[in-house]
Amino acid sequence: MIARCWRGETRNSDSEAYFEYLQETGVKQCKSIPGNRGVWLLRRLNQDAAEFWFISLWDSYESIKAFAGPDYEKAVYYPEDKRFLLSLDPHVTHYEVLNAVTQ
Repeated sequence: MIARCWRGETRNSDSEAYFEYLQETGVKQCKSIPGNRGVWLLRRLNQDAAEFWFISLWDSYESIKAFAGPDYEKAVYYPEDKRFLLSLDPHVTHYEVLNAVTQ
């Protein structure tokens, strides 16, 4: 299994709206792709900004390419991301999942 990890920041005042937007865009699209094993959205409110981690789990790099396209190490952005995000990092990071324990 492969974890695809992306990080972004919004203003604290936009954090709830952006969370809802992520659910309607990235989460929904990931879940529609065969080979997706789930999505974790993490948020941390800091003094100045809200930090988001979007972690999607995949069966293979081919599954990730079905979501992200052939240049799968590039971040996938949606039309309203520019309105919410403080910067647009063009890259994501992939990790081999060695152990996944859930209860």
